Amino acid sequence: MDLASVNEELAEIDGQIGDIFRALQNGFQKLDKIKDASRRSRQLEELTDKMRDCKRLIKDFERVMKDETANVDPNTARMLNDRKQSQIKELNSYVALKKQHASENKRVDLFDAPTEDGFGEENVLLASNMTNQQLMQQGDSLMDETDQALARSKQTVQETINVGTETAAALKAQTEQMSRVVNELDSIHFSLKKASKLVKEIGRQVATDKCIMALLFLIVAGVIAVIIVKIVNPHNKDIPNIPGLAPPVSRRLLSIVEGK
Repeated sequence: MDLASVNEELAEIDGQIGDIFRALQNGFQKLDKIKDASRRSRQLEELTDKMRDCKRLIKDFERVMKDETANVDPNTARMLNDRKQSQIKELNSYVALKKQHASENKRVDLFDAPTEDGFGEENVLLASNMTNQQLMQQGDSLMDETDQALARSKQTVQETINVGTETAAALKAQTEQMSRVVNELDSIHFSLKKASKLVKEIGRQVATDKCIMALLFLIVAGVIAVIIVKIVNPHNKDIPNIPGLAPPVSRRLLSIVEGK
């Protein structure tokens, strides 16, 4: 029976679920050919997201089916229920494939309840012998475990991102501090060079002043020596008269003046 004749929403949901099943089939076929561990991990994450969407759509299918059960005959209601069970079984088969690949080909039965040894009990019910309610509960449990594992992975990734962000901030602060230290060192180096240049200029000025003072001292000493020699020996023709200094008076002239 065509689902569109029963309910268009059910037919649309069933079509979306079928598309996801085809995508899961192609995805697991590709997964078998992938050898790289990181690529396999990414592929499994994508397939897990698709299974989560499929689980949500199956719940939507069940909800609409319950609303429609009162409006259809028993045969149609049974057909809808069989369709839902078929969807659940197919989804569980892909969940089992996902667990098989995630555990690195360690085969664990889909409906085994894990024990301390990591394996299920021997008296496990097969899917064909389980009631519809058990199938739904088992499928929900498996998907919840997958959701929890994915949530833990996301939390780990977020913590890693936070640590990386804090590390980057610390490195940035240290880089800025080092930059300030380098700038201060450059400023100190420039100040030292300027001070050294100023000291050299002051040294040159002091040396020049000393030379001038020494020259002036020699000149004054020379003038004083000439004056002393001129006074002591006024008839020395080798020493010229000093400008501004009166020539010495001869003794003969002084005696004539005294006689008068």
